[in-house]
Amino acid sequence: MTLQPLATAVHRAYTADLDAEDFYRMLRLRVDVFVVEQECPYPELDGRDLEETTRHFWIDSADGYVLGYLRLLEDPDGTFRIGRVCTAKSARGLGLGRKLMRAAVAEVQHAPAVLAAQTYAKEFYRSFGFVEEGEEYLEDGIPHVDMRREPRRRA
Repeated sequence: MTLQPLATAVHRAYTADLDAEDFYRMLRLRVDVFVVEQECPYPELDGRDLEETTRHFWIDSADGYVLGYLRLLEDPDGTFRIGRVCTAKSARGLGLGRKLMRAAVAEVQHAPAVLAAQTYAKEFYRSFGFVEEGEEYLEDGIPHVDMRREPRRRA
């Protein structure tokens, strides 16, 4: 795998618009990071990827690997939920997570958004306007905190 992103373009698609190969590449990165690297055997395939409103954001390498990814869900109350934010171990430090978050936040800027942050990443999410909501908790043995971002008012 090359570390060179493909022009660091952020791709965005609803699940229904993805081909099987692209979807597989995204799921592979998620499993590599969350299940294998972080040693968390949890139900990665939670059914939410198949919801009609689920959007996927990703950055490809020049040779076809997904280097960065996040998932955007829409809850029934209109709140957006950002999750599964990850970067391939070999591509960390290139700002790919920041590019993905900027794209997702731009898409949901006029609606509330929430996420469950691993506590080491709180400052990263704060830089996008998220604030802590509630107490720290353990999820799969990893400290997390819920965070929320209020919508921007329309001009």
